[in-house]
Amino acid sequence: MTTESTDTTGSTPSVRPADAAGLTADAGLTEAVVDSLRDTADPRLRALLTALTRHLHAFVRETEPTIAEWERAIGFLTATGQTCTDTRQEFILLSDVLGVSMLVESVNGHRGPAATESTVLGPFHLTESPVRALGADIDLVGGGEPCVVSGRVLAADGTPLPGAVLDVWQADTEGYYDVQQPDVQPPGNGRGLFTADGDGRFWFRTCVPSPYPIPTDGPVGALLRATGRHPFRPAHIHFIVSAAGHTPVTTHIFVAGSDYLDSDAVFAVKESLVQDFTQTDDPSLAREFGVANPFRHARFDLVLEPV
Repeated sequence: MTTESTDTTGSTPSVRPADAAGLTADAGLTEAVVDSLRDTADPRLRALLTALTRHLHAFVRETEPTIAEWERAIGFLTATGQTCTDTRQEFILLSDVLGVSMLVESVNGHRGPAATESTVLGPFHLTESPVRALGADIDLVGGGEPCVVSGRVLAADGTPLPGAVLDVWQADTEGYYDVQQPDVQPPGNGRGLFTADGDGRFWFRTCVPSPYPIPTDGPVGALLRATGRHPFRPAHIHFIVSAAGHTPVTTHIFVAGSDYLDSDAVFAVKESLVQDFTQTDDPSLAREFGVANPFRHARFDLVLEPV
């Protein structure tokens, strides 16, 4: 079905699809959907759904997707959900590569200038990290360049936070997390749950992390290929740090000089989180940490704000 529009110049009237002509009239549809949410008991949920409805309807009006395009979009989201398992979260990965995860972190991360900056959780914090003693080695398979990671957990005023808890996880030197290679890596490889000592100090052994690609064998990988984007992340170690009376922080430590620091596939790099993994030649310090000399050593403090 088509409609004719009147042309005041006297030329042949133009013809356009009735659906396009009805876009303005369909503005009432948006208000009808918003009105249907009026009895939502939770005011925050009502506000979120109202904003989502308005923005989503505005997107459709702006881009005018064809029915085939919309069906393809629904198929993509369906495949994303079907790719999720107990050890893989494709929706988090999608949120990451679209920059949404980092944006959510940014709008929630209003911390003081002294506090450690937050960044994305990532899709592989899916298992409980094993409790380990300070100084333990989280690299259970070896093969990488050994290093020591050490520092303190502090309050914003510089006061140590004894008993702070650090949940740590990283990929192996080949760029895989333990849950990606259950037949190759033992459970808990690259993971550890540490408790800082009475002076807020922490230290553990591991291997120097390497850059790696995010999983590309699912819908998110197809999206990256369609948009000509690379899948790589710079080398990093994940942390969730918490202490009584303080706001926890989810963050990374990135290896200075790593490839992809300026083009992280998930947009998570912050300058303050880039740290040197220094080549260290100190036999006494090596003995203290239980590593061969020389070794790589990353030293940094993690700072939390009071609740």
